[in-house]
Amino acid sequence: LQTALFLTGGWLMMLSIRRGGFFSTGSNLSSFIFVDEKYSFSLSDDALLESKLVRGQELTADEVEQYKQNSIDDKLYNATLRYLSIRLRSSWELQTYLKRKGASPTLMEDILNKLTKLGYVDDKKFAESFVNDRNLLRPTSRRKLILELKIKKIPQDIINQAVGSDSAIELENLHKIIERKRRQTKYQDNLKLMQYLASQGFSYGDIKDALKDPED
Repeated sequence: LQTALFLTGGWLMMLSIRRGGFFSTGSNLSSFIFVDEKYSFSLSDDALLESKLVRGQELTADEVEQYKQNSIDDKLYNATLRYLSIRLRSSWELQTYLKRKGASPTLMEDILNKLTKLGYVDDKKFAESFVNDRNLLRPTSRRKLILELKIKKIPQDIINQAVGSDSAIELENLHKIIERKRRQTKYQDNLKLMQYLASQGFSYGDIKDALKDPED
């Protein structure tokens, strides 16, 4: 249920409890707070618990304004959770998202620290998942994987560990791409196919060996 809290004459009074909607994450119920019987702001259940608002608590106008700011911050935190629910994100991607949403440096740090403690921000886990998904769904070269992770500002030591140095995987990905591209008319031409594979980061030697006629 959604909780309706009413502030009248500076006092917090519980007048009614009503179940209804959700915050943007789809999982965190919200509580609506009214001042002088007019809606003022809302907080997720977690944020309401952290606020320690209780029945009969006296609040000043400044405190009400602070809770309004807390409400705005809470909504951004829940929006960030939704952003994470789509897929894993690197810490840099989350920082970029929060900057785009206008988060202050302090709020950004608070949100990232909270998400890190919950295990939602982990560049090592992100890099491993990124590499596994790429190898499974869109195979590419080790060189290109490294470049893509660098773009996402993953530390070099984590990149090295996630990408590894298994040449068998590199060659397997190369053959998968060749098999797929050979279905297209323009890549029946070995030169064009070689140029494409080189642009994907594969070495000339590996490309030449992979395209070699088994009967040669």
